[in-house]
Amino acid sequence: MTVELNHTIVMSQDKKVSADFVARILGLDVGAPYGPFVPVEASNHVTLDFMDSPTGQVTPQHYAFLVSEKEFDAIFGRIQEAGLTYWADPSHKTPGEINRRDNGRGAYFDDPSGHNLEILTRPYGSGG
Repeated sequence: MTVELNHTIVMSQDKKVSADFVARILGLDVGAPYGPFVPVEASNHVTLDFMDSPTGQVTPQHYAFLVSEKEFDAIFGRIQEAGLTYWADPSHKTPGEINRRDNGRGAYFDDPSGHNLEILTRPYGSGG
């Protein structure tokens, strides 16, 4: 049996703003809107389908993106160029730092709706 994540819905205060932000920072493309969604597809074909919250309220979620060392440098550069606050930890207790877990690098930052986004170069628990 093969089970793969195909998509997830990301509630947003403004789906277009959030999709554009995530695509720009991660170096991805925003797909054509369909129905109530604005999709951003990762290289493994999983889409983040951004949707406006019907109440305007968003419960922050965590989304982690495994990237290569080269991609980390490019994404982290865009985070810095945008003047975004970033942290070494998911609790946002170590601002302005990255982590070096499992001999890789990782950083956390927020999207416009308050979702906690993470980039990491090695899966946690992978050693190294």
